[in-house]
Amino acid sequence: MDDFLFRGDLAALDPADFMAEWKWDGIRVQAVAAQRAEGTAARLYSRTGEDISKSFPDLLESLRLPGAIDGELLVVRDGRVQSFNVLQQRLNRKTVTPKLLAEFPAHLRAYDLLVDGDQDLRERPFAERRARLEQFVTRLAEPRVDLSPLIAFATWDELARARKNPAAAGAGEDADAVEGVMLKRRDGPYVPGRPKGPWWKWKRDPFIVDAVLMYAQRGSGKRSSYYSDYTFGVWTNGENGDELVPVGKAYFGFTDEELLQIDRYVRRNTVERFGPVREVVHEPETGLVLEVAFEGLQRSTRHKSGLAMRFPRINRLRWDKPPREADRLENIERMLAAIDSTRLAATNRSP
Repeated sequence: MDDFLFRGDLAALDPADFMAEWKWDGIRVQAVAAQRAEGTAARLYSRTGEDISKSFPDLLESLRLPGAIDGELLVVRDGRVQSFNVLQQRLNRKTVTPKLLAEFPAHLRAYDLLVDGDQDLRERPFAERRARLEQFVTRLAEPRVDLSPLIAFATWDELARARKNPAAAGAGEDADAVEGVMLKRRDGPYVPGRPKGPWWKWKRDPFIVDAVLMYAQRGSGKRSSYYSDYTFGVWTNGENGDELVPVGKAYFGFTDEELLQIDRYVRRNTVERFGPVREVVHEPETGLVLEVAFEGLQRSTRHKSGLAMRFPRINRLRWDKPPREADRLENIERMLAAIDSTRLAATNRSP
């Protein structure tokens, strides 16, 4: 499965050979249920094979039929898919309280059916597995488990338009939780790993802004000796003129060489220390501008800017740009307004 699908690759493929579905902004899991003498026993596994069942007892209760589902773990509240930031409230929890279960209800959005009862379907064509999945979910009759909708398309241009505007292409109010589209060959078996050909992941184009590095923190593991976690901000009107407000934090997207460059810059331009965090000089004429790519925006009361970015990453280092030329909060607000407007228009068009 490739992360990027180029137009040249599309031109060589027949759209009639493929089916498409939304790629949701959660974590990929496999839900497995087996029949035991005492009843159905269910387990939930991450894409790395880690057993995460203890963290999601509410979802396990919903897996009452023997089988194995490949899908996306999400939090669905009031009928809408929540952001990955909300899902994180349920991840890696040692204790799962009733309050947590009520506030962050787990949900499984099904992509594929690997086992149905005692039948192994992995070698069957995807089109057949999908039909069996629809029947399986219907028999399960469980609101915590539903289908990831297929995307109707006859040409690559139609799929490209759906990818660009999920809200208008059937994702509706859940459009903000769409990362992109998944293409699967109709005749393809279920193959583990990342094989090129049977599956393609085509992510939505990211948003891009120029922001200013404000704070840096040491990383973990191999990066524990380097300042690799960066908080960045954009300009807005303050009481005493323009000021920077943080809008996100990123710790990937740069090369190893760029990591060394930023680490050296942080050490040489530290103006204050707060435990493991260093404040870096960020003045209109002095500072480091980062080109930041991100997948989406949402309102947030946790940040002074009032906004939160989804999956921000460092796209490029702008050594050539003075901080005063970085983006403004008003510009990002306009981005969010455009997203909200598109979502509302799509909702109004829905039957």
